[in-house]
Amino acid sequence: MTKEQRLKKRHSAEKRFRFYGLASIFIALLFVVILVHNIFSKGSSAFMKTAINVDVFFDQELLGIPNNPSKEQISDADLYDVAIESILKVYPASGLDQENALIDLFTIDAEIEIKKALIKNPNLIGKTITLEITASDDIDQLHKGNYPRELPEDRRRISDYQLQIYDTLVEDNKIVKNFNTYYFQNGDSRDPELAGIGGALVGSFYSIIICLLLAFPVAVLASIYLEEFAPKNKITDFIEININNLAAVPSIVYGLLALQILLATIQLPRSTALVAGITLALMTLPRIIIPCRASLKAVPPSIREGALAVGASKFQSVFHHVVPLALPGTLSGTIIGLAQALGETAPLILIGMVAFVVDIPSTPIDPSSSLPVQVYLWSESAERGFVEKTSATIMMLLSFLIVMNFLAVYLRQKFEKRWN
Repeated sequence: MTKEQRLKKRHSAEKRFRFYGLASIFIALLFVVILVHNIFSKGSSAFMKTAINVDVFFDQELLGIPNNPSKEQISDADLYDVAIESILKVYPASGLDQENALIDLFTIDAEIEIKKALIKNPNLIGKTITLEITASDDIDQLHKGNYPRELPEDRRRISDYQLQIYDTLVEDNKIVKNFNTYYFQNGDSRDPELAGIGGALVGSFYSIIICLLLAFPVAVLASIYLEEFAPKNKITDFIEININNLAAVPSIVYGLLALQILLATIQLPRSTALVAGITLALMTLPRIIIPCRASLKAVPPSIREGALAVGASKFQSVFHHVVPLALPGTLSGTIIGLAQALGETAPLILIGMVAFVVDIPSTPIDPSSSLPVQVYLWSESAERGFVEKTSATIMMLLSFLIVMNFLAVYLRQKFEKRWN
């Protein structure tokens, strides 16, 4: 083989390698685009909810409250009869079956929504106003185009009579779409139109804050000691090996550890953000120590030597000069570790955060859920409304993870020092 042939062969191999690399990147991006498109196409509609305009007459006799009532009296009032009477006026219905079919077009919280309007404005007593009452999940999915109305009636949850009512309401412009505040303000619910991620958001927030408060100072101090003060011997080598091994341990193992120690032995409250935060802190600890030690090691020895040369002690040289210079890499590693902890599901399931929690937690020791666990719970539900809420929650989770990763990159680029 001549020199020209060998050179041509090397150039051909280089072109093939570039082609394979570009093809791999294209395929990876294609799968990402397909995944994101699938999630967004299913979940974007969850941020809107369907409502029906209803003329509500606040009949004082039906309310059973005196003139100029207090908020407590309004809160204690029974508005069920007012709600039913108002709903039955939306469309002419004859017979109990048709009336029940009409009532089923609305959420079971219609009475509560009407009561909130009266609490907000007590002067509505004796007056008629138009309120937007949340529609049931089936009507919501039908209005969003996610319900197959062409199926035979015996295979649909919506009857032909209900479809007739829906079509009439659409022609009369009585069905509207609004921003779904329930999705962000409510906790979990058996009814998809009322379910929200409010409890999961607060639970995840408490868990990550506890994880940060526990893991960050311990990890930084451990890194500083191991890298700057600890003697290099078999004991420190053994510790370093185990830290690297702990970073690779499956997260479910930490869930088993928390189940045995935190719940069974210490008997901390189950299904709480406190236990979740401690569990995630144990899992995140080695994932912060490793980048923190790498950042400390990346600081040039001349910084330490210069500080010592002007009379600084070992402690001063480390904490006044080395640690501040290593902080950007430490912060970025911490944020990435917290982002991984935010998306963990397996250890939280083992400590009981998979429980059905309706109320939004007010403290870290209240029962709560988290965003990834909420995705797990809703993905097992059969109702169509939970399908879009599952995808929407994944969108929220991905948004938080992307923001945290961008923040890590920004901090590293902004504060990182370049050494020549």
